[in-house]
Amino acid sequence: MIEMGKGLQFLGQHLIMFPQKALYWEEEKTLIVTDLHIGKVGHFRKSGIAIPRPLEQEDLAVLSDLINGLNPRKVIFLGDLFHSEFNNDWTWFQLWRELFPSVTMILVRGNHDILHDDYYHQVGFSLYGELYLPPFTFTHEPVKPDVLNNTGRYVISGHIHPAVRLRGRGRQSLILPCFYFGKTQAVLPAFGRFTGNCCLEIDKPSAVFAIIKDKIKLLQS
Repeated sequence: MIEMGKGLQFLGQHLIMFPQKALYWEEEKTLIVTDLHIGKVGHFRKSGIAIPRPLEQEDLAVLSDLINGLNPRKVIFLGDLFHSEFNNDWTWFQLWRELFPSVTMILVRGNHDILHDDYYHQVGFSLYGELYLPPFTFTHEPVKPDVLNNTGRYVISGHIHPAVRLRGRGRQSLILPCFYFGKTQAVLPAFGRFTGNCCLEIDKPSAVFAIIKDKIKLLQS
């Protein structure tokens, strides 16, 4: 079951943010996620660090629910899909990919996507360093503001695992993953649960949508 998403009209397009840390682009029938880091569990286990294997399988199950519920034509992964070198977690991912043969799947390569292109081609992925689908440019890492100035491009990326810190009246605080929409670019939260978070310094004008359990709350606009 898919939790209720939060809609956003942006640059003439309709986007829906989901608390599962995914973005859906209605006009293109495209699901967008970033930073799954599949294989990270296998990477640590290979080094002798005991990490529960079901973590990644559960992430793929959540992604399956989104695909089954939204029926997208395409899924765009904004990098760091597979964490590092080949390990047995690739087999799980390969079996998962076979569940959705009619869905176009695209990887915008990230810094951790070091596997040879052949691995991705064999499971039916298209590969890009940067992908332009007007009015958006999709990258793994955010682009420096001075590079974007006067280009007219709006970038959607991942990589930094954005989060915000909420402080209570006492000394307690809570860190929540978030969607960040700035003037020239947006950053999506990491889809994988076996990842950290980076608290953002929020500039104006920007919109920050925090993920609080199964809801999305606008904190600033």
